[in-house]
Amino acid sequence: MTVTIVPASITDALFLAHASWRPILLRGLHAVMAADPAYLPALAVDDYLPTQGRLFAAFALPLAQVRHVLVGEGPYPRAESATGVCFMDGAVGSLWSATGLSKPVNRATSLRNFMKMLLVADGQLQGGDTSGAAMAPVAAAAQLPESGVIQTLPDLQRKMTEQGFLLLNAALVFRAHVPPVQDARGWLPFLQVVLEALAQQGGAALPQLVLWGKIAELIKRLPVAAMLPQVTAEHPYNLSFIGNRDMQALFGPMQLLRA
Repeated sequence: MTVTIVPASITDALFLAHASWRPILLRGLHAVMAADPAYLPALAVDDYLPTQGRLFAAFALPLAQVRHVLVGEGPYPRAESATGVCFMDGAVGSLWSATGLSKPVNRATSLRNFMKMLLVADGQLQGGDTSGAAMAPVAAAAQLPESGVIQTLPDLQRKMTEQGFLLLNAALVFRAHVPPVQDARGWLPFLQVVLEALAQQGGAALPQLVLWGKIAELIKRLPVAAMLPQVTAEHPYNLSFIGNRDMQALFGPMQLLRA
């Protein structure tokens, strides 16, 4: 007999999602079970990131407040870094150091390049020179008491959620022994349900898909994707992301670095 019940350890993680999302996410989990009855039961007994029940942490933002859906590739491959929220590295506190970006930011290549893209979009850096020497005076100014600049990664996450960003990963989990694209395919039925709910919200404008990297482009295969406006870019771990004009045009007016 085929198992059709979503494992309890998976449904228990719904508690971190906002109440407006929980019935939708449960439908999404049932869609995963219908597509591949073995996937979630196998995941439930496996080692995966994020830990601490944070599988659906990105859905803390209420459904009605979502204006952008940023889809990255997958969780960071380190337990201290994977938070269940795309791009938000749990190992990063301060954004700045005396000489530029902080060491944890520089270690998180994608975050480093995203920060530099924001600084270029804001006119604080020149696109052709984002070196350490160019960063030093920017960082020094950012840390002045009267700078009006955010200081920590949680500040950046707050600014992005205030702009209505649902920060998702195409693959909600990372497993060291499973190719990320394989897990991403497993979650596609779930994401179809999530995006359908957003497309059916109504309102003045539909949420915009912001797709980063090759795995995120799997989202384009979903029937619902054609219903939503979208913009794509290389993954931020590519140095070219800093100079991506589409990303500068999208994020620049939001002034995410302003406190």
